[in-house]
Amino acid sequence: MKSGIQAVCIAVAFIGTSICTQALAAPVAVKNDTAQAQQRSDKTPVTPVATAKSSDADDGVVSINTASAEALAQAMNGVGLKKAQSIVSYREEYGPFKALEQLQEVPGIGSALVERNLSHIKL
Repeated sequence: MKSGIQAVCIAVAFIGTSICTQALAAPVAVKNDTAQAQQRSDKTPVTPVATAKSSDADDGVVSINTASAEALAQAMNGVGLKKAQSIVSYREEYGPFKALEQLQEVPGIGSALVERNLSHIKL
């Protein structure tokens, strides 16, 4: 009986040691990943993003005629990158929007979505 208890105690000690070792080793891996990501970002050229014409920084209103898909997705409620790209594609194919309600002509954009976002968009 004593040998069985000793075996269990030894097994628990080994398991505890291996778990602690893994937990202590994890931050080193995270630091390495962070360092590698920083090195990659240092090599990548920074391109300026022109957001001044696509959105007003102070009130969060974005122009549906000039904004990028990313800016539309970020500013509009219920619009992800895919729907925002549909808006941009529609705009490129048919020209600039003449009224905000014209967004309803874009596939996947309904009247409720347009009404919900009237305070976030402009022409």
